Amino acid sequence: MGEHARRVLLAFDTPGTPRLTDEEGVRAAYTAHGTELYRFALRGLGDVNAAQDVVQETFLRAWRAAGRFDSSVASLRVWLFAIARTAMIDHARASAVRPWDANVQEATVADGGQGAVEDETERLMRSWMIQEALQRISQQHRTAIVETHLKERPYDEVAAEQGIPVGTLRSRVFYGLKSLRVAMEEMGEAP
Repeated sequence: MGEHARRVLLAFDTPGTPRLTDEEGVRAAYTAHGTELYRFALRGLGDVNAAQDVVQETFLRAWRAAGRFDSSVASLRVWLFAIARTAMIDHARASAVRPWDANVQEATVADGGQGAVEDETERLMRSWMIQEALQRISQQHRTAIVETHLKERPYDEVAAEQGIPVGTLRSRVFYGLKSLRVAMEEMGEAP
């Protein structure tokens, strides 16, 4: 921590001095306590994005309530952690009321952040189309694709279970995917 931040931080704990009422004060408080608050929120919530939101909310609430801070009651650090704890509880309650929100955020991140989240009906229809297309290919190809791609099992494990060389399994997956693509095109669905 730099000398300037140290002086500002000491000023927070001195009665009668300005606190969190200007950008410099908030910046110094964030420099001094932001990392600790982030780790605290991350441990409590287990989610990077939620922890970042909580830290941001903590400093926003602290700035809005700067006039209520009393260094004779508690240090700035203690006060900020109390605000962070309340913000974490609020965030957890809000998440419990909106469990779908986490799924939307995960889908958006997996989507590359473009926000194109598939409708549940669309996802279900696509799933049925894939199941139908899988029924149209040979049993060997279907088993190879289901075990390696859908169940995400290692090739060597699946090959050993089926009693075939790994190369044969890879070949079945390759040609099975080609057959699956053709079957889906015949059904009018782009793979």
